[in-house]
Amino acid sequence: MLNLKGKTAAITGASTGIGKTIALKMAENGASIAIIYIGDESLAIDVKKQAEGYGVRAEIYECDIVDFTAVKNICEKIVADFGSVDILVNNAGIIKDNLLLRMSEADFEDVIDVNLKGAFNCIRHFSRSIMRSPSGRIINISSVSGMMGNPGQANYSAAKAGMIGLTKTVAKEFAGKNVCCNAIAPGFIDTAMTASLPQAIKEQAENSIPFKRMGTVDDVANAALFLASDLSSYITGEVIKVDGGLYI
Repeated sequence: MLNLKGKTAAITGASTGIGKTIALKMAENGASIAIIYIGDESLAIDVKKQAEGYGVRAEIYECDIVDFTAVKNICEKIVADFGSVDILVNNAGIIKDNLLLRMSEADFEDVIDVNLKGAFNCIRHFSRSIMRSPSGRIINISSVSGMMGNPGQANYSAAKAGMIGLTKTVAKEFAGKNVCCNAIAPGFIDTAMTASLPQAIKEQAENSIPFKRMGTVDDVANAALFLASDLSSYITGEVIKVDGGLYI
């Protein structure tokens, strides 16, 4: 068990999937949790209740992370509520897959806005609090698609590749304030998103993975927990693949 007691983690896209699991994993290890979500409030409330079951404080905040001013406002509210933010996890993301020749301008822009601009907005506004922390951490959830490309995901791959560049730049700019900024690049992870894929596609994906299976949300959350902890205090600007060897 890693000790995050006394730290506050703000996590985007924290009401479902990978973000939810990261939130609960950090709560289990003692962190207070700011659950940032958009959409179904009941899902966020459920995560809040589960996190509180670990004896920590958890609050929910609805926010469209594409909106620069809205992120500023929610950041100020979270810092006012908790006193500080030590850990930021940029997890929120969407997919709108299509072959490039069929992809609409709107679908390209929407994915870039949420997956990349949203991460910038959150780093931009939370960074002042994080830089005041004795062990500030920024963790960006990228993807192996951003490293190797993927047919039908020009928008998603571009956004996730941009997130890696953003990670490395932030790591260099914030190192003087003892802030570590790293990215996690999941491969095929067993989530609601992948569960909706046709069985033939899932089998094809699993056969392309050396471990011959999809990863779990816990696999990704464990990597995030390590990067949030003091055990990662001399690691910054890195991209940790959690992909079972898919991209070697």
